[in-house]
Amino acid sequence: MVTIRLARGGAKKRPFYHIVVTDSRSRRDSRYIERLGFFNPVAKGQEVRLDIKTDRVDHWLSQGAQVSERVAGLLKQNQKSAA
Repeated sequence: MVTIRLARGGAKKRPFYHIVVTDSRSRRDSRYIERLGFFNPVAKGQEVRLDIKTDRVDHWLSQGAQVSERVAGLLKQNQKSAA
């Protein structure tokens, strides 16, 4: 099954997450099919906190991809800020 989930990056105590499409059997930070955006939970000032390619997310959802709980919340948050 294909899943849209977070892959962790960044330094120790400075997390940075990529929103990726991956096979659900692969490890959290390993191979992915496509990178759809990023989430920076420690963004300050003018730094961008969340960036998602919504057209590609819609494409993968139409192909049957499942969304993790955290990414679903981020998508909802992104829709509120866009409106």
